[in-house]
Amino acid sequence: MSAIDPIAYLRATEPFNALPLPLFEQASASAEIGFYPAGSRLATAGGAPLDHLYVIRRGSVRLERAGQVVQVLEEGETFGYTSLITNAAALDVLVEEDLLAYRISRPAFDLLLQDARFASHFATGLAERLKSSLRHSPVATFQPNLSVAVSELVRRPAVWVAPDVTVGDAAEVMRRERISSVLVRGEPPGIVTDRDFRNRVLAAGLGPETPISHVLTRAVISVDETTPVHDAWTVLLDAGVHHLGVQRGREIAAVLTSSDLLRVTARGPVAVLRRVERLQSRKSLPEYGKHVAEMSSALLAAGLEVTVIQGFVARLNDALVKRILSWAEADLGPPPARYAWIVFGAEGRMEQTLLTDRENAIVYDDAATGARSWFEALAALVNDDLTTAGFPSSAGRRTAAQWHGTIAEWTAGIEDALDVHPRDAGVYFDLRRVAGALEVAPLESLLAHAHDRRNVVRMLAKASLGFRPPATLVVRVRAPSLNLKKDAILPVALLARCYAVELACPARSTLDRIEAARAAGLIGEQVAATISSAYRFLLELRLRWNLRQLASGAPLSDDLSLSALSAIERNRLKDSLRAILAWQEKAAYRYQVDLA
Repeated sequence: MSAIDPIAYLRATEPFNALPLPLFEQASASAEIGFYPAGSRLATAGGAPLDHLYVIRRGSVRLERAGQVVQVLEEGETFGYTSLITNAAALDVLVEEDLLAYRISRPAFDLLLQDARFASHFATGLAERLKSSLRHSPVATFQPNLSVAVSELVRRPAVWVAPDVTVGDAAEVMRRERISSVLVRGEPPGIVTDRDFRNRVLAAGLGPETPISHVLTRAVISVDETTPVHDAWTVLLDAGVHHLGVQRGREIAAVLTSSDLLRVTARGPVAVLRRVERLQSRKSLPEYGKHVAEMSSALLAAGLEVTVIQGFVARLNDALVKRILSWAEADLGPPPARYAWIVFGAEGRMEQTLLTDRENAIVYDDAATGARSWFEALAALVNDDLTTAGFPSSAGRRTAAQWHGTIAEWTAGIEDALDVHPRDAGVYFDLRRVAGALEVAPLESLLAHAHDRRNVVRMLAKASLGFRPPATLVVRVRAPSLNLKKDAILPVALLARCYAVELACPARSTLDRIEAARAAGLIGEQVAATISSAYRFLLELRLRWNLRQLASGAPLSDDLSLSALSAIERNRLKDSLRAILAWQEKAAYRYQVDLA
């Protein structure tokens, strides 16, 4: 045990870390040090309540109910507050390992409860505590305000032209006003940009007398002036445009460019998107992973929720795939048939934060059975480029090199999986089309009706419940590691997917699937809130851990070193794992599945 002043240790422990200094000093003056050997009984359910708040410095305490272990508490965790608040002992409190604890007396505890934040720590539910548990773990010093409204970025009002002007007239207005676009009056309003002049006028051999109506884009992509910058990024990336209208009421009051949004942060998704769009050759691919990591770090430090960051990463990865596909088609010649590039797993759910395992495939027209060699070559080129860009190979070898076929073959394959091997069919439900001219509606329709098939939902539940957090409920500091993906994140993602299949819910993201289950009454309000908060916590913990690995030059791994966690992080990790196990037990009862 490292030498540390008890007062300093308390000050660094939740919720003492948030107390006003005068109140903390007044109460902590009464702190005592207590030592209790293993096997000691500190309280008995129904007996005398504890008369102190205990903060564990070393050792562990086991809480039991009727001989069953409810929880094991370790360094940095507190106990005794239930006794102090209710004046009753509800659980047996046993010392599992020699215990060194700091004790806060009842009068001092009552004094601390005068602080609303301190009191709320013991009154709020797990979901609320998980939301705020990582706020004191910055990963970078760069912290732009990404919640500022887009109206704050507007430098001038929109410039309009009449619908009967020529291309030359509009170009003159843009030159005079030093802008890269003009809005065109009409219902709905239109927009013409400098890119339109290059691609639709000059490249098409048209002259300045061309009516503006021949080259404009109707239905300007717009956001309300109160929209936060990070939401405007999402709209810009989804629409694939470089100009965004800013709406005030029913009127488009201004136009923001990607450059305007880029100024908020040079490490934001708009900056990375520009790099992707400007990639001239495969030589620049090795830098992609570095740019994504820098963006994720900056956005996390700026306070963006991890699920928002995941959305940006997914959109950027999609843009990269489209760019790489264009190179491959240039090398191989035009596609012999329409095709779709599809992804699965975390990519399909849009839940990647860094460049993790890729799972992709190709679906092509039934008429292209004689062109398999072309699609095999396409798959090889694209996945080689993705490897160069930093994407590791799929652990399950699910890439387009092995996973391609006609839409009829895909339909038959999914039918077979649902009817014969339903436990292995889960991967299909994360299917998402990224690029290509072929629609995959037949596959999506087939999956949407999978719940009608006998035993599919139950077998998917059985497969998902095979992923379980450590059954002991204890995450010990001295344990080498915990696999965040396998032991914590996948159990939530796979079970949420099972509920979505039962509901025929088209949502792909885990949190949307949990919300759908809550809205349908399949899980309770509190369970949904707690699991959603636990999932966000785990995703953010994983991202912080991965960024730390990158900063130190270590290879990316989901094996989290538990000794590297703060006491707050460790406690919240244990809370999250307990919540997941409790949810899985409810699901096992619902789907009549035995838990191992």
